[in-house]
Amino acid sequence: MKNLKVGLVGIGLDTYWTQFDQLLNHLQSYQNTIAANMEQEGADIINVGIIDNIDKALIAKTKMIVEEVDIIFLYISTYALSSTILPLVQQLNKFVVILNIQPASRIDIDRLNSLPDRKDRTGMWLEYCQACAVPELCSVFNRANIRYDIVSGYMQDEGTWLEIKQYLNAAKTKKGLQCSTFGILGHYYNGMLDVYTDVTRQQATFGSSFKLLEMCEVKHYRDRVGEKELHNKVVEFSDIFNISEECDSYEIERAAQTSVAFDNLIANNKLGGLAYYYEGTSGNDYENIVTSLIAGNTLLTAKGIPVAGECEVKNLIAMKILSLLGAGGSFSEFYAIDFDADIVMLGHDGPAYVAIAEEQVGLVPLPIYHGKPGKGLSIQMTVKHGPVTLLSVVESNDGVFLLIAQGESVAGKILQTGNTNSCYKFPISAKEFINSWSKAGPSHHCAIGVGHCRETIEKLAQLLSIPVKNIC
Repeated sequence: MKNLKVGLVGIGLDTYWTQFDQLLNHLQSYQNTIAANMEQEGADIINVGIIDNIDKALIAKTKMIVEEVDIIFLYISTYALSSTILPLVQQLNKFVVILNIQPASRIDIDRLNSLPDRKDRTGMWLEYCQACAVPELCSVFNRANIRYDIVSGYMQDEGTWLEIKQYLNAAKTKKGLQCSTFGILGHYYNGMLDVYTDVTRQQATFGSSFKLLEMCEVKHYRDRVGEKELHNKVVEFSDIFNISEECDSYEIERAAQTSVAFDNLIANNKLGGLAYYYEGTSGNDYENIVTSLIAGNTLLTAKGIPVAGECEVKNLIAMKILSLLGAGGSFSEFYAIDFDADIVMLGHDGPAYVAIAEEQVGLVPLPIYHGKPGKGLSIQMTVKHGPVTLLSVVESNDGVFLLIAQGESVAGKILQTGNTNSCYKFPISAKEFINSWSKAGPSHHCAIGVGHCRETIEKLAQLLSIPVKNIC
């Protein structure tokens, strides 16, 4: 994926420059500081300087079209006319983040009043005159249907830079989704109606593309796995997993062979993620594949290529969002509630996200996959203790929205069933949580990431023009 391209546009009023000698230089230095801080987040900053008339705005617009910017940050350097910027943002048709950022938290009024020349006093005040233009821009943007938000603060304020960073991360995530092709292998788990989705609607919402795949392609790759590839994969298993002594060599090699096949499936189709499920008749070749894929698909998920079981396309997207945010994105579902401890238990039989595990992920044998055919290897994992974010992509009668909850992964007794089992506590009671979350209408799966990502996900929803619902 190419780097995020950010258009940084300053606006001002050209009438001021001849009236106040150093004003423009000071304002340009503030804008350069903003650009330098944004560059530290790994984005390509297209800094077009301070635009102070319509002609310059049109030149800046052309430059940003050529550069194919993904988002616009509009720095109000001082008061500026809305007519200066409207043609630019209208024709670029990108989300606009208005930066209402002062040089400091307040004007040093005593210093200003001590200046002997009232002209100099006015010049100093104009360096702090960002808020003057905010209502004007919002009034015009509202009437012109320009999508925007505001970051208000000052140069030394950590909260200001945090908001900017969140918008940059949200924009990177949006671009990551738009650059992703998701594979769909097999079919939905039959009768799991909450999982069924309108793939066209998902593509229209997130900009991702989807590719329908066949099991015979996986078998083609699996049949051609060489001894060296198989050996290297077994070594990779040993490096990543704590392999139980109960796992026999046949099952490890069977899983490794399938893992190599899925690596090739992902690479040859240039996939950024995969949703899968397959049953078929008992004992067929494809059953040999689907009963040996959890270990390898866990490795793919750990590499930023999330894999969602039961063909849960919506949850695949939720996992990808958390993965792009650097938060993980482990496949999970609700298991049980401990009403005595007021905790909710979530887990699944895989795949998981090994980077967010409390301890090394275990690889264990399962004598039967509950609700699914066959037997094979699975993973045993607990999500790292500390703050977590639950995310679900919900398809409602009114369209797609994001469902979020923030809580904590806490220590507790864990079911040793070969699953990604963890205990979670939320700011609201377990009873209130499960009722509120369920009434929002998600599928019974969700993605779990470490850290509290709500504010960044809310900004992503703004960039995607979709609603977001926060449970806690």
